[in-house]
Amino acid sequence: MRTNSMKPDMARKTHDNAASETPVSDLLGALRESSGSGDQVSIAAIVESLGTASLSAVMLLPALVVVTPLSGIPGLSSVCGVLIALVAAQRVIGKRHLWLPEWLLSRRIEREKLANTITWLDKPAYWIDRLTRRRLSPLVHKPFSTLMALICVACGLAMPVLELVPFSSSILGSAVSLAAIALVAKDGAVGLLALLIMVGLAVVTANVL
Repeated sequence: MRTNSMKPDMARKTHDNAASETPVSDLLGALRESSGSGDQVSIAAIVESLGTASLSAVMLLPALVVVTPLSGIPGLSSVCGVLIALVAAQRVIGKRHLWLPEWLLSRRIEREKLANTITWLDKPAYWIDRLTRRRLSPLVHKPFSTLMALICVACGLAMPVLELVPFSSSILGSAVSLAAIALVAKDGAVGLLALLIMVGLAVVTANVL
């Protein structure tokens, strides 16, 4: 990537009408394809490997990473938070083509650690795919879907600020993961759970502050 945006073909492939019910296990399979060879893999390669994945699916992956042992890498929670905020914001405004800045696309992750994280997520992904289904559809469409995306923006922006607070990024990542899973699987029950957790987090944070 030599520009401050994604390649045109990548941008065309990544939108929210494409993979409304992409199983999470399929997304992990796409990530495995991006691992290839070499010691490191770039964020650009990871995003490009998702092909026709929706914006919600792109938002799901960094949220899942934050709840894995990989989140212990210094600075990674901040990068994932910024990525979540950028993708969620584009979903809020209805943008069809994903755009990410060059500095974020050029960030790299150790390939071995990425592979271990994907393996760690295999079992949860299996159960997510088995348990989610289309239900309570109004809760995964506007205005509720926009509300979830807005809260995901807030969660993503909070991650860099709270990175030094133990478990804070993982808790925020869990909430974003549920919201993204709801939007990807069109599962309103999961969406309702995500909204309740997010509202609960907001209330607790407000009381602490």
